[in-house]
This record gives sequence, C-alpha cells and structure tokens, in this order.
Amino acid sequence: MTSATRYVARLTLQQEKHLGDLITRYNQQTKKSKQLSQTYRPVLADNKNLGEFNFLFKEMYYPIIAQRSLGAKIWDVDDNEYVDLMMGLGINLFGHNPPFIKEALTEQLDKGIQIGPQSELAGEVAELISELTGMERIAFSNTGTEAVMTAIRIARAVTGRNKIVIFSGSYHGHFDGTLVKAGTSEQNLDVSVQGAPISPGVLPNFVKDVLVLDYDNPQSLEIIKHYQQELAAVLVVPVQTSRPGLQPKAFLQQLRSLTLAANITLIFDEMVTGFRIHPGGAQAYFGVQADIATYGKIVGGGMPIGVIAGKAIYMDTIDGGIWNYGDNSYPQTNKTFFAGTFCKHPLAMAAARAVLKHLKAEGPSLQEQLNLRTSQFVASLSTYFQEEEVPIRMANFGSLFGPAALKNHASEGNTFTSSGIDLLRYQLLYRKVHLLGASGYLSTAHTVQNIDYVIEAVKESVSELRQGGFLTT
Repeated sequence: MTSATRYVARLTLQQEKHLGDLITRYNQQTKKSKQLSQTYRPVLADNKNLGEFNFLFKEMYYPIIAQRSLGAKIWDVDDNEYVDLMMGLGINLFGHNPPFIKEALTEQLDKGIQIGPQSELAGEVAELISELTGMERIAFSNTGTEAVMTAIRIARAVTGRNKIVIFSGSYHGHFDGTLVKAGTSEQNLDVSVQGAPISPGVLPNFVKDVLVLDYDNPQSLEIIKHYQQELAAVLVVPVQTSRPGLQPKAFLQQLRSLTLAANITLIFDEMVTGFRIHPGGAQAYFGVQADIATYGKIVGGGMPIGVIAGKAIYMDTIDGGIWNYGDNSYPQTNKTFFAGTFCKHPLAMAAARAVLKHLKAEGPSLQEQLNLRTSQFVASLSTYFQEEEVPIRMANFGSLFGPAALKNHASEGNTFTSSGIDLLRYQLLYRKVHLLGASGYLSTAHTVQNIDYVIEAVKESVSELRQGGFLTT
C-alpha cells in the first residue's frame, strides 16, 4: 500500500466530502489548464511549479497556464484573473510587463538580435551593477545556475583548493556540483560532513568535495576552521527562500572574518536577495562584502540572465585581467574556462539596463517602501493565524515572504501538515490568488486593494478548510 493510499484512508467522511467538492469546483474553473496539461503530457516532460506528487490531489495536479499578465495580475487560459504572488519566482519586482522594460525591449527588437558581436549595452550594464553593488568587475551568463557554477570554478582556480562549503536549506541552481544534501550529522570534527547527491544522476564523485553544514550554527564556523586549508569557497544564500525569518547578520559577519583570515573565497548567492532588500543587495543590508556575488532574477527584468560580480583578483580569471592599448601591458592572470553563446544577449542587456537605471533613479526608497508594505501584509496574516489558532507563522525579508514556522498538527481528525498547506494553496488558487506553496513576493505593482483581496481570500480559505474538518483549534 502506498503512502498516498494510507493517507486517503485516514480521511473522515467530512474531509472526503470537502476535498471532493473542492476538486470539482477547481477543475471546472481551470478546465483548460487541466486539458492542456493532459494533452501535452506525452511529449512535454515538465514539473512546472507543481512540487511533489500527492495522490490525494492528483486531479488538481497541474500548473495554471497563463495567457497574459499586467501589473500585479495574470490571466489564465480560462480567462480567470488572479492576483499574482509568485511574481515570476521573484523576478518581477515592478510587476508584470512594466512600461519602462517593455519600451527597452521593443527598442532593441527594432534594432535586431545580434548574437556573436558584443552587445553595445554590455559595458554600461556592467558599470551600473558595479556602481550599485560595489563589486569591481562583472561578467554575464544566461542563468543563475551558470553564474553559481562559474563563481565556484573561479574560486577554485584562484585558491588552488578543491573543497567548498554550502549550507542546508540553500538552493544554488541545478548544477551537479551543488545538488548536495547533508550526509552524516556533525557532532564533532571527527565525523565526516561530506555531502551526498540529492537525486539520481548526480555522481558521488562530483560532490565529494562539498561539505554541507548547518546555517547560523556556531559549530559550522568551527568546522570551516578545521578544513580551512582545503576550502576554496564558502557559498551562502544570505536569507533562504524556505526560511525568510532566518536573517543571521552576526553569523554572516563572523563568516566574513573567518574566510578573510583563511583566504577562503566568500560567495554570496544573491539571486533572490540581490536588488530586492536594498539597491546593494544583502551585502549592503548586512554590512558584509563578499569576494564574489551572483545575481539574476530582478536584474534581468524578465529576461534570462545570470551575473557574476566580484573583486578583480577573482574576476580577472575570466579574461586575464586589465590591460591597455598603447603600452606594454598584457593579460597576466591565468584564465579559467568560461563561455556561452547567449551570454550578454541583446534583449537581456536592454532589459537589465532599464532595470538598473530605474533602480538608480528611484534610490533606496523603492525597496524601503515595498519592504514596509510587505512587513505590514505579513504582520496582518500572522495576527490572523494566531487569533484563529492556525499553525502557521509568517515572516518576510524585504518583499519575499513565507512561513516562519509550520507546527505539525497531524493528530486524529486534524489533517494540517504539508498536505494542509497544499490544500490552502488550492483554496487560494480557487479564489484567484496565484502563488506557490505558502511563499511568495510582493511587487511595486501590488496595491492596497490587491493586498486586502489576498488577506480576505486567506480568511475565506481557512474558514472553508475548518468547515471541511481539515483545521481544528
């Protein structure tokens, strides 16, 4: 008997009725999304925004297929209008299809898409990133995964060391070298902390030089000291999307001091935090200057992009270092390998320039106002959950928000575990609030009315879950 079957068998008649009714209503409202998913499943291998398969929700296990978007809204193929909290998985800081990015892309399309020659905007975009982040030199890739992969390669090339540290709970893209989970729990320095592949197809030898440590744990600093002569880099997501309430300023500052003393490259993965919490990203917010930082999402304005930014001593391995015409200078740094046909794509450069110029013109007040609005939204939800004894507590880091804690209330007759979160998500989708799990993002396009709509939808969803027997006090 499968775990899904066992779970279904535990449902009460009240819960079965509630679930069956929700499935019927949801399927009817989103029937074209379901039909298209079924039609193309034989040819399209896809796990888009679905999470783990749960047999209980099989008939609702399909993505909402979008047809158009504008501001804080998306419309699906059934012409349902949603308030979007997914925001391109964190890309759309300014909402969908903002005019200033659309104009930049249209202008570039009129000029053409010149792949091969250098984009005329690449230098200016690099200069703007340097100005906002304080990083000395910039390189471009196509995705965040490529940027992180390159940053690790650079760190190993410069230090001549092999091992790297990552932290449990962090996501660094789908490069094999970071698809690692914690192995043996670290109790003392004699126990191995070598990670293990996170999924089939990732070779053990590929991750043998990756140590997976606890985030914001003083013991992790001791382990780094123990391995300091072997470590090329410590790779860190300053605030993890899965734990937005964990914002360990002191730990990050201690990590910076330790890596500086041991000549270990400190890499900040700022795919989500970059340009969101502050124009200078998490580094500016926490007062920590990394050796290398990787960016993406927001800076691309909706176009695929990855950015590797860092101190010249590291970034010089991309091109050999700085030299000048008219004298005896030449590239003197040994280069590592870096390439990509679509790096510095003209459309990505046009969108990035528009984003960066907009951020520069608006200044820190853009993030400050959006951060405050998100904090107020999260506080309202947390207060409601506490008053109603719903086992969720919310947190945010800037415009990123999500559960700070989810208590396990899976006792008899009270099914509100991870499956309960899934049910809440489907209830909200039915009420035309588009999100992934219980986490999401606000944008500058979200109005007070949009936020109030979401809060009311949450209240209605919780009330219906409670009536269906999935949530008891």
